[in-house]
Amino acid sequence: MKMTFRYFGAKSDTVSLSQIRQIPGMSGIMGFLDYKAAGEVWGMEEIKTYIDEVHAAGLACEVIESVNVHEDIKMGLPSRDRYIENYCATIRNLAACGVKVIIYNFMPVFDWLRTDLHRRIDADGSYSMYYDEAEIEGLSPLDLTARMNAGSNGFSLPGWESARMAELKSTLSHYAQMGEKELLQNYQYFLDGVIPTCEACGVVMACHPDDPAWPLFGLPRLAHSEAGLARILELHPSKAHALCICTGSLGAAPENDLPAIIRRFGSLGRVGCVHIRNIKRLGYRKFREASHLSADGDLDMFEIVKAVYETCPDAYVRPDHGRMIWGETGRPGYGLYDRALGVAYLNGLFEALDKSARQA
Repeated sequence: MKMTFRYFGAKSDTVSLSQIRQIPGMSGIMGFLDYKAAGEVWGMEEIKTYIDEVHAAGLACEVIESVNVHEDIKMGLPSRDRYIENYCATIRNLAACGVKVIIYNFMPVFDWLRTDLHRRIDADGSYSMYYDEAEIEGLSPLDLTARMNAGSNGFSLPGWESARMAELKSTLSHYAQMGEKELLQNYQYFLDGVIPTCEACGVVMACHPDDPAWPLFGLPRLAHSEAGLARILELHPSKAHALCICTGSLGAAPENDLPAIIRRFGSLGRVGCVHIRNIKRLGYRKFREASHLSADGDLDMFEIVKAVYETCPDAYVRPDHGRMIWGETGRPGYGLYDRALGVAYLNGLFEALDKSARQA
């Protein structure tokens, strides 16, 4: 289990590389150039500058997150070939700089959604991101976009970039004519276009699941159940086509058995990385993000880490969203303290499993 930490870059993150380096058991970061719009080529020099900074801090950078797929690809528009060419150029540039896994998603329009980015947890006074489907009833997607940006604490939110949201009306109009079948066909076209480049460069594409794990605003969504993830993997047989298992995203739906999902796809060699976080379900399609401790939420962290250990032990792992604790302020979900506590907890589980296995 290669423990990593998400890092947005020196100009966009309240957490520094030197702080990340001091977290016990930390091997590297999952990187992100947050200023790059979907469809743009990530240039060699800007990638190298970012990764050189990470290496200088004594950390690896073998995973890159949020190389966003342009909406024209998802919608199957004639312009998609140009954007697929750009994506392939980005893959080659990242691979040349030592990147081995690229995390992306194929969610129409909204990469992720919460109804409150800073909800107080009365039990201990901490703050976490929160979702309640009842709170978006009657809201239009444009209303929701304004609400998300208002709660962002001044930070850019991956998947909610202003350039994408500016075209929201026309994008939603196009998706109104599209179902899951058409979205799957467009997904396969994308994979057929990029996977040969991945294979040539030794890069794995890891698809992130829908967040939260159910359809929104009538949009077609593919990646929110075990069956849906299996259907995605069936689109292309290459091991370069894999999954990013996000326990918080999938775990919002109580019918998703996270350890079973990890075991199924991990045993097939199709798990590229794992985002591990806990959530507390509060009702129908209502939840908040919790500490990583199993007892604080509804997910069994021990069984999740055990499934990783037994079926994909070399996977890149990071603690996903954390609460805001001890008076910290910053990018919603991405403070230092709670995620660092999550690292210590997950590393403890992994060490216990490893020592027990060796003594058996």
